Amino acid sequence: MAIAKLDRRTEIRQTARKMFKERGYAATSMRDLAREVGIEAASLYNHLSSKEELLHEMCFDMAEQFFQAFSAAIASEKTPSKKLRAAIKAHIHVIAANLDGSTVFFHEWIFLQEPELARFKKLRSQYEQGFRDIVQKGITDKDFKEVNVKLAVFTILSALNATYDLYKSNEKLSEEEIAESVSGLLLKGLKK
Repeated sequence: MAIAKLDRRTEIRQTARKMFKERGYAATSMRDLAREVGIEAASLYNHLSSKEELLHEMCFDMAEQFFQAFSAAIASEKTPSKKLRAAIKAHIHVIAANLDGSTVFFHEWIFLQEPELARFKKLRSQYEQGFRDIVQKGITDKDFKEVNVKLAVFTILSALNATYDLYKSNEKLSEEEIAESVSGLLLKGLKK
């Protein structure tokens, strides 16, 4: 069976994601991208309007993946600790499924232009609020000890967002090992 060749737009997006991850958004020119894809720079504009369009798509596509995974993960769980464990694992699974996209999402979003930058920040805040709601419910239900909710969620998301570095290390951990270990460690800090 023959492998279907990627359509040009998908190829451009995948190449851009890899280049933005390796070089950074600001250091990747449309000319560099065209050269890597094997087309003339002017031909890129047959497939997209700008480099900003690529960044926008990458950031908002990843945001959608995080939201969907979060919602699905917590939907069937009853207790705050189970919801938080599921949300943590879901977040890690999204990162593992798209390491290049996650890296761009975490580091290059700052180059989004208004009004998309404000929209992105609002989505980020809403996502963080989902974690804060779980932690607050855990405190209220006496499932978690009294903590500063904002600081706890900042710590949780900071740890989760750095897990993509584990996939680059010499220590070969599976996605599930990382998810189990990280969720266990983070929950241990909250449990009474």
